[in-house]
Amino acid sequence: MDDSDPFAAPHRIPSSTRPLLGLTILAVEDSRFACEAMRLLCLRSGARIRRADCLTSARRHLQIYRPSAIIVDMGLPDGSGADLIEELAHTSPRIGVILGTSGDDFAEETALSAGADGFLAKPVSSLGAFQRAILSLLPGDRQPLGPRLLTDEHVHPDPIAYQDDMAHAADVLCDLNDTRGLDYAAQFLGGVARSAKDHVLASAAEGLARARASGAPVTNDAARLAGLVQERLERRLAI
Repeated sequence: MDDSDPFAAPHRIPSSTRPLLGLTILAVEDSRFACEAMRLLCLRSGARIRRADCLTSARRHLQIYRPSAIIVDMGLPDGSGADLIEELAHTSPRIGVILGTSGDDFAEETALSAGADGFLAKPVSSLGAFQRAILSLLPGDRQPLGPRLLTDEHVHPDPIAYQDDMAHAADVLCDLNDTRGLDYAAQFLGGVARSAKDHVLASAAEGLARARASGAPVTNDAARLAGLVQERLERRLAI
């Protein structure tokens, strides 16, 4: 329970149709598209959601209130989500459920090693998987009473949220000589594109990431990625 949330309602009891009723979930997520998916999942599950788009914002949130659960993206604009997970795993009183999330290979091992209780692989769109990941880690008195209907429903975020992510990426890619920015853009766009099934953009992001990892010249890969992002922004203007 979010004991420090002034809007918390202790009388709200989870049910079979809204098994996360009464919980407050903090999503530490820089992607508007990914966070919109989580918002829809929380809405259908009965949970409240708050969002922090970076480590700094998350730490500010946590100074004010303690959520019931926290979902931390592993790649954030100001550092690794693993650092926040490690901090939270050793903080007392401890947040009841700490989950890492990412679309990258090997991120689950990193999150669990840092102290996460579980992991959500992106794209996070399955209502049943989302609910199970949180419910399996809650104490018995927070579980819904009676049998629970299992669902295979998937949520579909508003495409405008994807366009917002493209605008954010375009800002990051303004300086193609900023190596740190390029690393972040490749990671960010790779995850967002895979979640949105934008295979062309995902491939371009992976190409830039490979070039950076190998020490090869990145000018062409970075320019191609920036061009694809601009194309997606222009589609929005055309609409």
